[in-house]
Amino acid sequence: MVKLLLGWEDVDPNHADKHNRTPLGWAALRGHKGVVKRLLQRGNVDPNHSDKYDQTPLRCPAADGHEGIVRLLLGREDIDPNRPDWNDRTPLGCAAGEGHEGAVELLLGRVDVDPNRADKYGQTPLGRAAINGHEGVVKLFLEREDVDPNRPDTDYRTPLGWAAVEGNEGAVKLLLERGDVDPNFPDKHDQTPLRCATSSGHEGVVKLLLGRGDVYPNRPNQDYRTPLGCAATEEYGGVVELLLEYEGVDPNGPDRHGGIPLSYSAGRGHGGVAKLLQVRKSKESAYAPRLTCYKRPRLN
Repeated sequence: MVKLLLGWEDVDPNHADKHNRTPLGWAALRGHKGVVKRLLQRGNVDPNHSDKYDQTPLRCPAADGHEGIVRLLLGREDIDPNRPDWNDRTPLGCAAGEGHEGAVELLLGRVDVDPNRADKYGQTPLGRAAINGHEGVVKLFLEREDVDPNRPDTDYRTPLGWAAVEGNEGAVKLLLERGDVDPNFPDKHDQTPLRCATSSGHEGVVKLLLGRGDVYPNRPNQDYRTPLGCAATEEYGGVVELLLEYEGVDPNGPDRHGGIPLSYSAGRGHGGVAKLLQVRKSKESAYAPRLTCYKRPRLN
């Protein structure tokens, strides 16, 4: 039927409906590879026409993982692979966020695709993959030298920070294997990846971060509460044990109200955590929070 209609001289293949979506846009959205191929054979078909949601024909199959359609569209010389949608998210960002490795690999194969293009929330394609724990996609990005693994979003949280918050151990491990990843990069609340992982009770992530050796274990947040203080407050006994075994952890570091990990755990009735803190011999703190300032990296 499409072949028949396209044979008529007065048929406009770019005519849009009330959603401002063309036939190519609909075919790409529904995953109809044969129809997309047939439409693209018409030289006057616009492959970059966006609908009212700023979704291009490339954006839709990238987000849905229709690799065959992505390949067909990328074969057009006039395709814009970086055209963003209403969230300022590119086809690469959409594919990465959904974990579609094949589509991501196809897009990264284009020399004109920007792998660091951030959306309106400041999240890069790598960041979106890390948030959702798509290890295969994270690995594809980290294999590229032109990918910035420390690019923060509007909350100043890096891909590593988000992976730590969500407890995505695989993504955290891959990111930490990159020598240029900063494991101490603080977000806008002065929360480092370690602080985020401890406050959520993600023992596996905490262990990976402490295994780096260059992680600041006593780095406080805006309230001067350390990772140990957060874990003790939330009664994450396993996290508390991991931190106490790490050399340089200060078990008596006070927050801005003067409270120490032991006082918070005891005050909340966390007997098990309180006992762990009591048997730990006090060591001289390796970090003076009111004297040492972490200089936040400047964005390009």
